[in-house]
Formats: sequence, C-alpha cells, structure tokens
Amino acid sequence: MDPPSQVTPPVRGPRTVALVGIDGSGKTTQAHLLADELSALGLPASYRRNAGGRRWFGRLATALGRRDGEDLLGRRGMLVVESLLRWLAILRTLLRRAVTGEIAVMDRYAVCQYASLRAHGAGPAAERRARLAYRLFPKPDVTFLLAVDPAVAYDRVESRGYDHEEIGYLRAAAAAYRALPEYPDFVVIDANRTPAEVLASLRAELAAYLPDAPRRRRLTPRSNFRVLILALGSLTAGVSALGNRLAEVL
Repeated sequence: MDPPSQVTPPVRGPRTVALVGIDGSGKTTQAHLLADELSALGLPASYRRNAGGRRWFGRLATALGRRDGEDLLGRRGMLVVESLLRWLAILRTLLRRAVTGEIAVMDRYAVCQYASLRAHGAGPAAERRARLAYRLFPKPDVTFLLAVDPAVAYDRVESRGYDHEEIGYLRAAAAAYRALPEYPDFVVIDANRTPAEVLASLRAELAAYLPDAPRRRRLTPRSNFRVLILALGSLTAGVSALGNRLAEVL
C-alpha cells in the first residue's frame, strides 16, 4: 500500500498585524506604509490607529494651563482613561475587520497598554486588571516590535514639534516592552534605520504569513450575528472591568 500523501494545508493570510514600540519608533509611518503594501499586493488592508488619548489630553491640558495629561487628570486617572480609550479603539477596529474581511494593520495593540502601565510606574494590580479587560481580544497573527534606541526616538519626537517625551520615560518604556511575557513572540525589527529599510524588513518578515493568492473572507448573516453577540459580550465585560478600576481611582 502506498503511504498516504501529505497534504499541505492552505496558508491563510493574516487577519491582524500589530506594530508596537515606544514613541518615536516609527509605528504610525510603518503601519501606513505596510497597509499600502498589502493593498498593492491585492490583499485588502487598512491602517488602524489604537491610541489611548494621551496626546489629545496633553493638548487639552496645555490649553488649560496644565503641564500635560497627568497634571490634568493625575497619573492614575490618566492611565485609566488611556486603558479605556485604547480598549474601545481596539474593539472598534476588530469589529470593522470582522465585517469587511480586511487585514487590520494595527498602530499599537493591547501590549502597548501593559508596557505603558509599567513605564509609568503602575503596580502589578493595575496591569492584572488591564489584562483581565484586554484578554477578550485575540492575539494578533503577527506582532512587530519596532526596536529603537531611546535617544534616537527622543530626537524623532522632538523633531515632530507637536509633542514631547522625557528620555527617562522612553528608556523605561523600551525596557518595559522587553520585560513583557509576550516579548518572545514578537518579531523584533531594527527601527533605528531609514523608513525604507525598516519597511523592507517588515515586508520580508511578513512574507511568511501571506497566502499565495489573495482571498477575501465573506461573512454570512449567521457569522455577522455571532460577531455582534461576541462584541456585545466583550463590550459589557470590558467596560465593567475598566469601570471598576475607574471607580477605585475616583
């Protein structure tokens, strides 16, 4: 009897690609470029920003005569608001991805909040509560950590001219990413180089996750209904967990 032939399962394209790293690592630039690259290959993809509102609150604080968001809301209050806004942003992105079938190229993801909590000196209990809320979200198919020297990141942030980060915080944030339990699963990209060189590395690493031929997932009415039910359940549980944290702060 002939041995059974081995059938290689078809490669399914990534549904979620996350770019994470400290401020000034180039996440936004590379996420935009990568979404455009995927779309050019015939794989519908969209850039999705999952910010926590820290920059917006910083501008509001400045307009009100305060130093920054933490000066306006307090350190713990700013962390809670940031956690809630990022949670809602990720939920919105995943719902859109489920309906459109596009590849979501994420500018930040849940691990960014864990690193932010650590870098801002939050205790283990705060991270446990954040992980409880964020665990409702699936792990990205691939997470790229844009690793950059904090001094390089600092110069980039300063050159933008519309925000500011302390070099000490950038160093703490870089260390926080490396200390996360998710770190071994990250695809680490040297982000000290030019945008074109970083994009080339991202493209090369992502090639292993791409299918030979573009496919677009179509949702049936049943699967749309399931997505809605899961989303409502996630929204209730997540807001409840974050609401409890907010109540403790206030």
